[in-house]
Formats: sequence, structure tokens, C-alpha cells
Amino acid sequence: MTVGASRGAEAPPELVQLLTPEGERVEHPDYDIDLTPEEVRSLYRDLVLVRRVDLEAVALQRQGELGIWASLLGQEAAQIGSGRALTDTDMAFPTYREHGVAWCRGVDPVKLLGLFRGVNHGGWDPKEHNFHLYTIVIGSQTLHAVGYAMGIQRDDASAATIVYFGDGATSQGDVNESFIWASVFNAPIVFFCQNNQWAISEPLEKQTRIPLYRRASGFGFPGIRVDGNDVFACLAVTRKALEAARTGQGPTLIEAFTYRMGAHTTTDDPTRYRVASELEAWKLKDPIERVKAYLFKNEYAGQEFFDSVTAEAEQLGADLRTRCLALPDPQPLDIFDHVYSEPHALMDQERSQFAGYLEGFEK
Repeated sequence: MTVGASRGAEAPPELVQLLTPEGERVEHPDYDIDLTPEEVRSLYRDLVLVRRVDLEAVALQRQGELGIWASLLGQEAAQIGSGRALTDTDMAFPTYREHGVAWCRGVDPVKLLGLFRGVNHGGWDPKEHNFHLYTIVIGSQTLHAVGYAMGIQRDDASAATIVYFGDGATSQGDVNESFIWASVFNAPIVFFCQNNQWAISEPLEKQTRIPLYRRASGFGFPGIRVDGNDVFACLAVTRKALEAARTGQGPTLIEAFTYRMGAHTTTDDPTRYRVASELEAWKLKDPIERVKAYLFKNEYAGQEFFDSVTAEAEQLGADLRTRCLALPDPQPLDIFDHVYSEPHALMDQERSQFAGYLEGFEK
């Protein structure tokens, strides 16, 4: 049963789910996963630490230390599950909210903060982490990702590409063009849509008349809807889709059905466009609490473990704050660095003009 135009507490019937909100393990005929207790504890740790990074970043923005922040609160399972499905050779293309995927790819969280603090253009090397720089322009990264995937294909490499975007981005032309290119060239790519129900202040029903995953069939490749608050299901579904991409079976669209628990960004006030009852219904599906319940019920972890993860999270938050505040302010002319990989005549001209402008000020 679906409640409240698909945004209520009940999951759509076509949802792939392996772990219920109550922490009960369920089976699925097409998607299953065999995780050791240690692996489940590791996933729980990831979820908790990534949420702590997010909460610290929100606090820093509220105190004027970041210009803006896009919170992932509520979407941790979609990002950790899909991020842990990637191999070292796979390439990920994020939006501006994939802090959990960045964590899985080994990107230092303080480098994420540097971008939103305005001290760098991104702060990490995409080649080192196989994790592209954040993309602010909605949907444009899908075309970049398809191009990269076609390069993998031509190199005959055993790798795949995954690209992240939200439900609102599915209305962008770039996303639909990327579906066409990926389909006709059978590109090794996974389209991972985090359907968090709201594109800023616009609800899902303003984006589509059918479930988003069903759009894939119109472009000629499979689509799957997964419980985006179930880290087990997100891991299993993404693994299978990536393996299909690597073995020449072409693209897959994964719709992770989740919910944005916070604001779109820290400049947004979600109380102006959504009701409190909707938020309360989704709190019962919290991705962290269901893994915690599973660990408790199966006696895979005790209170000592949970206390240790909580303590680690607090230490991470304090360390992140200290290092963020210590980030050096860039020099004005640094903005021209790293725009192009090689010398660029127009960039050199603009740098010279701006340098002359700065020299006009009294020192």
C-alpha cells in the first residue's frame, strides 16, 4: 500500500528490501547478500560516522564557518550501500550531496568542507580516489559519466561507472540525453537516483506520473527501485548492477526510494512546504536504527560496540571542526589555478587584469 502520494510511511510494493525498518532480515528472489557480522558492524560504523560528519558540517554553516551545506541526513544507507559496492577501478560521479560515497572512496571529509568554505575548487584528486569533483549544475554530471563509461568501453577495461543524481534532476534534459547515449552505446554505467521525494520545494509528483525506475524501460535498459533506507538492499542491488555493467550488459537505473530528512541546503526552510507528519513517518524508517536493531537481535554487537562507535563519531566531529577552522584562506589570484590543466591564453589574460586591479588598492 502507498500512502500520501508515495511519500508516507508505507513502502511501495515493488521495492527491493532486505532489512525491514524493525531490523528483520528478509529474502528477495533476485537480490540477496551474505554479510558476516563484521561486515554488518562495518556498515553500521560507516553510517554513524558519515551522519556525524554531516551534522558537524551543518553546525559549522550555522556558525558562519561554511557558506552553504547540502545535508545527506536520511540518505546515509543509499550512499554507503552503493559506495561500498564499488571496486577500486570503478569511477563515481557525484552531485554535491554524496558525502557518504566520498567517505567510501577515501576522501578526507575536511576536503569536502573546503569547497563549501570557499578555500578550494574541490580539494581532492579524482584520479586518486576514482571519485569525481562535486557537480553543482543539476544533472550535468550524468553526461560526464556516460562519456567516461564510453571511454572505459573503448579501453576494454574491466570497470564500471556510477553516477548520482536526485529525483528533481530527472526532469533535466542532460539526464535524459545521458540515458539515450548510455542505452544506444550499451555503456557500462549505473544511474543511481536518490529519490528523496523533494526537489528543493517541489514534490515528486511534479517530476513524474510514474515511478522513476520505470522510465528506464523507455530508453531500453532495466530499472530497479530499492529501499534507499536499507543499506543491505542498496549494497546488493548496486553490486549486481555494476557487475552487469562490467560484463557488457549495459546500463541500469537504480531508484533509491528514500527521504531527505533535513533541508535541501542550509539556505532552505522545509517547514514552508512539507508537513511534520510526513517527516515523523519517515523517522520510523531510519537507516541507522534498523541496522542497530539487526545487530542487537542477532547478538552480533553489544552496548560496548555501540558506545565505541559513538565515541569515535564524537572524536571525528571534533577533529573535523578543528581542521576545518585551520584551513588557510587562499590568495585572491589562486582562483585561476587548476581551472585548466595546461596554460590557457584567456585565463592568463584574466589573471593579469585581476592582478592589476588588486594592485590598485592601498596596502
